[in-house]
Amino acid sequence: MTASSESRAPARVLTLPNAITFVRLLCVPLFVWLLFGRTNGRYQAAWLLGALGTTDWVDGFLARRLGQVSELGKILDPTADRIMLGVAVVSILIDGSVPLWLGILVVVREVLVAGAALVLAAAGARRIDVQWAGKAGTFGLMLAFPLFLVAHSTAGWKDVAAVLAWVCAIPGICFGWYAAVTYVPMARRALAEGRADRPSKMAVTQP
Repeated sequence: MTASSESRAPARVLTLPNAITFVRLLCVPLFVWLLFGRTNGRYQAAWLLGALGTTDWVDGFLARRLGQVSELGKILDPTADRIMLGVAVVSILIDGSVPLWLGILVVVREVLVAGAALVLAAAGARRIDVQWAGKAGTFGLMLAFPLFLVAHSTAGWKDVAAVLAWVCAIPGICFGWYAAVTYVPMARRALAEGRADRPSKMAVTQP
């Protein structure tokens, strides 16, 4: 592989992992329709949201397995997770199937992290890789919220679902906020390193 092809590889867009991420994003409106557009649609919406949450690892696994890791994928995957979780939380809050305080904690955390990422990018910080705690928190919550829906449906196992929802929600919210707190020193380092690299990049690009 030549140097020029290596430099182009991270910029690839049409890869299988990115396609899976796009499909997962396209399922978000379907989830909203199932929840609000169908009579007794909580159970169907819960299954779709649960599938989206449990397959969150698939695109990242395939990217590494197939050698299709791309800069777009590194940005798109966590962005898709944040969109899906945000839409799910707000929708389920409107539906009334999740406690208000839990939904607010999740929404506030997602808004803070997303806002910080935009500010850092605008300030020239280097990109920060997704932390394991953040992924674990998102995974736990993407399991918890479907279970909250099942707990408020007519399913025969709704009482079991209510217990399982809290088993997933408490670690999920703890991991999520832990990742948000540890994000602060990482953001400072990323900003300092991004600004330090800027003069060297400008020197390289100048004729």
